[in-house]
Amino acid sequence: MNGFVQALFDSRFAPTAFRVSLIVGSILFTINHGSALAKAEMTRTRWLSGLITYLVPYSVNIHGQYTSRSRSSLKG
Repeated sequence: MNGFVQALFDSRFAPTAFRVSLIVGSILFTINHGSALAKAEMTRTRWLSGLITYLVPYSVNIHGQYTSRSRSSLKG
């Protein structure tokens, strides 16, 4: 678990994870909060949820990269 937490801030993984988060997070944000944003009904709770919407694809992508590299280093 400690290795994964360090991987969240690893400069080798972050650029890809950031791009994935921006694209996937924006799609999910629009699906989940688009109508509230358009109607100016965004509450503090919705904004917090919107932030988490971007953090989830970021952390999932980091996990995938970390797992892939870990498995590759075990084989080699």
